[in-house]
Amino acid sequence: MSEPSRTAGGVAAEEPVPFPFSPVIGLDVDPAYAALRERPSLLRVSVPYGHDAWLATRHEDVRAVLADPRFSRAASADHDEPRLTPLPLRTSVMGLDPPDHTRLRTVVSHAFTMRRVENLRPWVHALADRLLDEMVEQGPPADLANAFCVPLAGRVVCALLGIPFEDREKFQTWLRAHFTTTEMSADEVAAGMRALRGYLAELVERRRHDPRDDLVTALVRACDEERRCTEEELVGLVSILLIAGHDTTAFQMSASAYVLLTHPEQADLLRSRPELASGAVEELLRYVPLIAHVSFARYATEDVLVGGTLVREGDAVLPAIPSANRDEAVFPHPDRLDFRRASNPHLGFGFGPHRCLGAALVRMQMRVVLPKLLARLPDLRLAVPAAEVPWATGIQARTVESLPVTWGARRAGR
Repeated sequence: MSEPSRTAGGVAAEEPVPFPFSPVIGLDVDPAYAALRERPSLLRVSVPYGHDAWLATRHEDVRAVLADPRFSRAASADHDEPRLTPLPLRTSVMGLDPPDHTRLRTVVSHAFTMRRVENLRPWVHALADRLLDEMVEQGPPADLANAFCVPLAGRVVCALLGIPFEDREKFQTWLRAHFTTTEMSADEVAAGMRALRGYLAELVERRRHDPRDDLVTALVRACDEERRCTEEELVGLVSILLIAGHDTTAFQMSASAYVLLTHPEQADLLRSRPELASGAVEELLRYVPLIAHVSFARYATEDVLVGGTLVREGDAVLPAIPSANRDEAVFPHPDRLDFRRASNPHLGFGFGPHRCLGAALVRMQMRVVLPKLLARLPDLRLAVPAAEVPWATGIQARTVESLPVTWGARRAGR
């Protein structure tokens, strides 16, 4: 561990505070963050795994740490990285700095184009209609998360990557290992990570001999013919795209559906004015604290002043994105859901060089799915009191385990 850091005024940092502060469940953001955002300095914290770190809670500070090249992700490989997960998650591009990070990011951006995403839009419309047809045909009540949100996100990313959706029974537990905090042991997490990488390595090899019109084939071509990445890096890229496109997207859509069902005035607004879909999606990305507590640690490669704190070279900073997205200095009435919010520089996809690779795909799906859901089932509502909706625990994400819903007896129309 590095020497105790000092504030800009030279005062020794306080003793580290245990973090997370409380076992917040659901979509509540820990109230302790509001008080911390009033401080001009960062807070020193101790976490369940790894060494102590600084906690950044203000939007300005979080954004600075995520974007400043003096903060490194690659340096985490040389430290016992502060984290909430039993094992460090250094999946490919997420553990690199430029120029290696830029090289791999360019591989993905050349293969994962906006055109490829937009070409999926008509198919996403049709898929959403089909899943809703099946749910309506079976009749209420239904589990909206597992009957609609999860299979939609899963089918979309599997189609994009070229992964057989029927293999989801194999890999869904392996994906969950990447999010676990207390749900699985370190041995179980390690086994899940190894199994996922083995499965994807076999898929990459199959696409090498049997190319298809999918993203894995495009990535294989970029790495084999253009020598842009190694085999290990290639498998890591496919892994992070599957994790983000499957579980993260499903988590976001399920939590967003819950928000709509518990904010009927905003749901009615979007239903009556579907042209607000883009703004509504951005507000949901801000409002839903999908990252339960903090993003990956960043290490200072030299002394850096962040807010009122001098972060010494070698110190780690944990960016608290849920806090940044509720910063009253940036978002008026931050705890209010407002689909007509004029300015929304949220950090739901991160910021800087490690900004989410799949942001365009997530936005497209949410802009298609949420207005369609409200239009198809205008009287959709929770089938249980909101307090009884079960939330996932033991993972580094906020999502429902199930979302029981019901609707009127009349048949829903298109």
